[in-house]
Amino acid sequence: MIKLSKYVLYDILRSKIIIAYTLFLLVVSFSLFNLEENESKAVLSLLNIILIVLPLVSIVFGTIHYYNSYEFIELMLAQPMSRQKIILSEYAGVAFSLASAFLIGVGIPVLLFSFNATGMALLLTGFLLTLVFTSLAFLASVKARDKARGIGIALLLWFYFALIYDGLVMLILFNFSDYPLEKITLLLTALNPIDLARVFIMLKMDVSALMGVTSALYKDFFGNITGILFTTGIMLLWAIIPLWLAVRGFKRKDI
Repeated sequence: MIKLSKYVLYDILRSKIIIAYTLFLLVVSFSLFNLEENESKAVLSLLNIILIVLPLVSIVFGTIHYYNSYEFIELMLAQPMSRQKIILSEYAGVAFSLASAFLIGVGIPVLLFSFNATGMALLLTGFLLTLVFTSLAFLASVKARDKARGIGIALLLWFYFALIYDGLVMLILFNFSDYPLEKITLLLTALNPIDLARVFIMLKMDVSALMGVTSALYKDFFGNITGILFTTGIMLLWAIIPLWLAVRGFKRKDI
């Protein structure tokens, strides 16, 4: 499995898409830190870009890679190797390459300009989001045999988590504003990895007042070690569960 993962990783790291993604993040990160006098404003601007671009690139690239590697996967299936090892090796190669691109493109500027709790929180959540949306990419790919349909499902998942979900949450909070919704809001946040990452980092930046009436609850919960463990645990679940479903579907798939 390790040898196969290394081969997949080596093949992906030569991809122009990964190189372009790394350079894009590097240029944007350095530009924001140089343009903003306040590092907190630069991190906030960088956060808004990452929460849109990182999930989109991870889920689309992961999906496209799976379909482009279909012939290689068929070749591996003819070898004395389990299906689980094959799909996990593919996932490990894709996830590690995307995570490396993020940690280089964003990590270097953050370590130079914002080496503090906020910067480390940004790197942690970005790394975990990469794992999450790569898992979702493999789940969409395994479930859809057709490439166009798989990419369409991947884009719909990104669109839902990045844009639609926030609108649904706002609709719920508006219609039930007369009821105590603090704990429900916390649950709703956990149901979207992008929202969870946003809340966690904003609290590290001490701008919780921007989050409205639930800011006190968020600050009490996420502002300590419990919040870090909760965020990390939920994000890992978001990565593990779709990957487990993808492995399960791949084992049963007629290829």
